[in-house]
Amino acid sequence: MTEIVIEQPNQAELEIIHAALSSSYWSPSIPRQTVARAFANSLAVLARENEALVGWARLVTDRATFAWLCDVWVAPSQRGKGLGRALVRKFREHPELQGLRRWLLATRDAHGVYAALGFEALAAPERMMEIRLPTPYGTPA
Repeated sequence: MTEIVIEQPNQAELEIIHAALSSSYWSPSIPRQTVARAFANSLAVLARENEALVGWARLVTDRATFAWLCDVWVAPSQRGKGLGRALVRKFREHPELQGLRRWLLATRDAHGVYAALGFEALAAPERMMEIRLPTPYGTPA
């Protein structure tokens, strides 16, 4: 049975998370200390199967008005079973995250996963701006 909990990853789990994120399309070559700092300053939801980490997501939030969902990852052996959606639902159901005005995320290829959870294209993308550093860790994205 898969256990899904909101808690910080332990050091061994941070190693697994770093390995996956540093080879992902959204954070190639991200340093381990950056991953550790990002998780320490965010909420994390972890999925474990027989105590082994099989998925996670990170949420940057003020717990009052805004949340940015990021770093959602599911082990290849667990994909297609609804685990990604379950991770997001765990955040959406968290008592401290009720009544937020805006939830955001970015995805290259999982729009259907998130649309099923109520996410949709930006209503006013012309209002959004960004500062983007395409190679913050030295590797092209």
